[in-house]
Amino acid sequence: MIAIAHKIKKTFTQEQLFMLSAFVVNGGNYLYNLLLGRYLGPAQFADAAILITLLLALSFVAMTFQLTVTKFTVELAQLQREHLIAKAYKYALSTGIVLGMATVVFAGELQTVFQTQSAGMFVAFGLAIPLYFIMSVNRGILQGDSKFGPLAMTYQLEMLCRLLLTFTFLILFDLPSEYAVSIAIAVSFIAGLFPFQKGALKKTQQLILPKEQQKKITLFFVLTACYELTQIVCNNSDILLVKHYFPSYDAGLYASLALIGRVVYFVTWMFVMLLLPQVLESRKNGKNPVPVLKKYLGYISLLSLAIVSFTFLFPEFAVTILFGEQYKSIAGLLGWYALATSFFALSNIFAYYFLSIDKYQPIIITAVFGMLQVVAIIFFHESLFQVVMAQVYVMAALLVAQVSYFFYDQYSG
Repeated sequence: MIAIAHKIKKTFTQEQLFMLSAFVVNGGNYLYNLLLGRYLGPAQFADAAILITLLLALSFVAMTFQLTVTKFTVELAQLQREHLIAKAYKYALSTGIVLGMATVVFAGELQTVFQTQSAGMFVAFGLAIPLYFIMSVNRGILQGDSKFGPLAMTYQLEMLCRLLLTFTFLILFDLPSEYAVSIAIAVSFIAGLFPFQKGALKKTQQLILPKEQQKKITLFFVLTACYELTQIVCNNSDILLVKHYFPSYDAGLYASLALIGRVVYFVTWMFVMLLLPQVLESRKNGKNPVPVLKKYLGYISLLSLAIVSFTFLFPEFAVTILFGEQYKSIAGLLGWYALATSFFALSNIFAYYFLSIDKYQPIIITAVFGMLQVVAIIFFHESLFQVVMAQVYVMAALLVAQVSYFFYDQYSG
């Protein structure tokens, strides 16, 4: 086994192994949701989908810490880097505690707004939130150091733990689905902490970063936080609004549609994870980072085209195979939803590219269109078709805006 592992390491680069791992992790997360949808049926799956959506929203908030640590561990000297990491852990934990307490305290209100079966599932979820933020800082250190093997392991352990525990609770212990999912998610955060960078917690001498450097870090953190909030809006507002406006059965159907359609986003996220360190490294070495952007845009465009084509050509086959006959009525919307997600995935690459080279206007662009998406759904939700088409138009406009900004930046600079 050791010889096989050594041969694999010699054959593939760390980046390639991480991409392979990302496929496995995203596939596992996808399988988790598919099995859950089949096992529970549309009505119960709607409640589980709310927890999964909140998990995605949480991941975007925590990503602010991960990306900040990733960027500045590459750019800072060793002592400054240790100071940054210590501060990141402190602030991440504080943020996690505040958000976790808020989730627990307002669990009853969340139950009312999202029409769920219980408030307890929000309590279990909220108690584990601080762990997720610690986990994200740890991942930022690994990503900044380009330790893609250990980074991949944290994602694999989190995914496997959530998958195995959820169905153990459902099948062997017959727990209500909302508690099975919430407890499994909470425990998976502990699993995702490994391998943990213990050295990052060692005591370091007090070092005050130069004011200019502090301002740079603070600006990047704040603007990244703003962008991640727009990601939450663009990625999750539709599911939350549908759960609010529509009955549980329809919300469950829509959740299955969103899950299948978002395969584009899940598949392309691994390229975003690889893009940031490579762009930073190119800039550090005085190279033009645009070829890196074009390479990843090419990958994502080809993947998006393949997935969208399939969902338009074989929508009933995709829905029936993945979720079963009881979800078949949603098939007609699948291609359109996948198209909207593709537009967003491509826009996302531009935004993260500019974020990594300290240009923040695309954040404002995404924020504007994220709010437009919410407004569009609030005004147009007479049917699920209206909800989907609103997103197609808004995300298409977002992509046009991001591409236009890219060309403006190229020719004005």
